[in-house]
Amino acid sequence: MRRKRKVKIIATLGPSSSGPAMIRKLFEAGADVFRLNFSHGSHDDHRRNFEAIRALEDEVAHPIGVLMDLQGPKLRVGQFSGGRIELTAGARFRLDLDPALGDAARAPLPHPEVFAALAPGTELLLDDGKLRLRVESCGPDHAETEVVTGGPLSDRKGVNVPGVVLPISPLTDKDRADLKFGLDLGVDWVGLSFVQRPDDVDEARRLIGDRAAILIKIEKPAAIAHLSELIERADAAMVARGDLGVEMAPEEVPGRQKEIIRACRLAGKPVVVATQMLESMVHAPAPTRAEASDVATAVYDGADAIMLSAESAAGDYPVESVDMMDRIAISTESDPFYQRLIHALQTQPEPTAPDAISAAAAQVATTLRLAAIISYTTSGSTALRAARERPDVPILVLTSKIETARRLAVIWGAHSVHTSDVTSFTEMVSKACAIARDEGLAEPGDQVVITAGVPFGTPGKTNVLRIATVRE
Repeated sequence: MRRKRKVKIIATLGPSSSGPAMIRKLFEAGADVFRLNFSHGSHDDHRRNFEAIRALEDEVAHPIGVLMDLQGPKLRVGQFSGGRIELTAGARFRLDLDPALGDAARAPLPHPEVFAALAPGTELLLDDGKLRLRVESCGPDHAETEVVTGGPLSDRKGVNVPGVVLPISPLTDKDRADLKFGLDLGVDWVGLSFVQRPDDVDEARRLIGDRAAILIKIEKPAAIAHLSELIERADAAMVARGDLGVEMAPEEVPGRQKEIIRACRLAGKPVVVATQMLESMVHAPAPTRAEASDVATAVYDGADAIMLSAESAAGDYPVESVDMMDRIAISTESDPFYQRLIHALQTQPEPTAPDAISAAAAQVATTLRLAAIISYTTSGSTALRAARERPDVPILVLTSKIETARRLAVIWGAHSVHTSDVTSFTEMVSKACAIARDEGLAEPGDQVVITAGVPFGTPGKTNVLRIATVRE
């Protein structure tokens, strides 16, 4: 099973895409990784979908990644008498800890940590930024605000505090229970929401250890301020454009998207572009031309993966959405300008033997027009180094750890195969060439470049480069 593109596709599962038959259709349409969104659905729902993914993986004999996405803290106003109110620009509006039902003059905001971070002049956004308040005065249990942008406000609508670092852990009690469930289940990636500072990643790492890889969701401006530190601590990053666009002016989001992609590529960490990529396909069988261009832009920028959310989880055309994303990606990567654009960013190898060999492998493959780069890896680090070079040829990853193969399902250009360790140079070459041939990455007579570490099976010890010819 070989994809015709190098960028990967993440499909979110939900009411429109649950069950073995639908998951199989999504995989056949192009999904490489499945996202379990723990903001919705029960543990039983997620377990059934997880088991269906693993059964499909066994059937097709190809590693499939599973990303659990934690909900994170959700800041919301309380309830109103009558269920909703109308806010008028210029009016005064009070937020406080009093649980009494709200009215046109005040509303409960049951989050003391928000009041602790406020100051006069701070802006509050309600209902995904549709309404805007400015703090006039505040205390530990209240805030007096002026309505800057008015409109209807109903029960339990979300609250955002842009430009302010809130004294809140990214992991709620619900998240901790969900995390334990997901890790026991065996997910490959954990999506961490509400990341504001490097300590947030450290907190998650202490709970997760090496049981799963951590993907941080860049959805708050505070995270941009600590971008390099966050990327260094995490295993991957996501450009969560929906939430980022609430707390940031819309015109700023495209630039931040490119900034995050660039930072991840330079660090050799995978980067995912997400949210509203094919939004119109929630209810329409085809995307707008602007959406197709949006997907293509992420591919041109060299993102490792592109993600579908509501399109595949709750839309009317989940399979068609994956198929469309697959087609756009294939078309974009076949553009003569594609290679020129992704190579416009020059990544520099670290002064280590593994980095030097991975860079050399990409150069050799390009210069000699080889069929593939083949990387033996235990931890996955060799494959990450190979992918950072964005080589013109496929990257065949051979690993004895199925967990590594699954995590690498999100990596640009990586085609992973779970296989046993080798014990000699002769076996290394013959097995690599045979698998490249059987997986459709090379034909008899083609040449490939192989990287590995000696002693074999030792993580992080890539120190061998070998050019070999594929035999019959």
